[in-house]
Amino acid sequence: MPLPPLPRNRRFLAAVLALAAALAGGSGCRQALRSATSRGGDPDAQPRPVVARGDLAADEKATIALFKEASPSVVFITSLARPRFGFFEMGDVPQGEGTGFIWDADGHVVTNYHVIQGAASARVTLADHSTWRAAFVGGAPDKDLAVLKISPTGRTLRPILVGTSEGLQVGQKVFAIGNPFGLDQTLTTGIVSALGRTIQSVGSREIEGAIQTDAAINPGNSGGPLLDSAGRLIGINTAIASTSGSSAGIGFAVPVDIVNRIVPQLIGHGRVVRPQLGVVLADDAIARRFGLKGALVLRVEEGSGAARAGLVGTSRDDDGSLVLGDVIVKAGPRDVRRVEDVLAALDGFKPGETIPLVVERDGRQRTVAVPLTESR
Repeated sequence: MPLPPLPRNRRFLAAVLALAAALAGGSGCRQALRSATSRGGDPDAQPRPVVARGDLAADEKATIALFKEASPSVVFITSLARPRFGFFEMGDVPQGEGTGFIWDADGHVVTNYHVIQGAASARVTLADHSTWRAAFVGGAPDKDLAVLKISPTGRTLRPILVGTSEGLQVGQKVFAIGNPFGLDQTLTTGIVSALGRTIQSVGSREIEGAIQTDAAINPGNSGGPLLDSAGRLIGINTAIASTSGSSAGIGFAVPVDIVNRIVPQLIGHGRVVRPQLGVVLADDAIARRFGLKGALVLRVEEGSGAARAGLVGTSRDDDGSLVLGDVIVKAGPRDVRRVEDVLAALDGFKPGETIPLVVERDGRQRTVAVPLTESR
């Protein structure tokens, strides 16, 4: 049977007595501790002996060796702004920070486009902490890639080892080196969590085939290398999925096979040399409005490869009725459901090559071979 509650005045009295007892007890304990300390001082106290740990584990040795080999190739990038106050232009001030890596012995540095986007200039800090002015060589916003160039006097640059993203497997180990929150030369480890992800670029185009990893990636890691267990570049750390803005174990990297195709073009031309069909495609919403499953050709440019291949654009007949043009339903090996599918298919071709298209016209499908020209 539960005891009845104490009257309010008795409850208050009990609480006061309990508090007083606790304080008294605490005071007594402190006094006892002081007494014991004064009695038990040992001027001969020595550090504990160190226990030998034995050799490092094989995977630890491998990770240490990987970092020592790859870290000299990783750089810290500071983007600089040049603010104006009225008629006066001020000196350069830091705008943002990111990571990059040395591409070749000529001083080309690769990073994400969004790391230097909108910057007036940039500085590159090498692993030896020397800092150098960087020149902008070229950028590909649609792939979130950019190339800078430095000329470090008296320094021997170590280009990063380049691997391939083809044949990657979910579960294999990966390593990220970067400068999260400005903390340079930070190594994090993880695995390939998934393959074939699609992420959005700063140019609003989709980047397909992105690598998902749980290696910790935070602000400042952007543009840094994602490495396999052999220390080879397999991707560029580009984005995170997070509600807080910090690592939530879901990071994304642009595959190195895209990087290895785009970077030489940026070095050679300052831009991506894209192949073009020579057509203007309708917005996907317009195609859906007509119940079409594919990319509708609005206009065929005169003298283009598409014109030579006989593609037909949308027009109006004599009484003003709309006559729909060809609908591209397949481009190369890729089925086409939207305009982005055509653009993605073109990424696998070069100017001068021929791309096979399957087009639908008047309810019938036909295959045409379109010679690709260089975009201007």
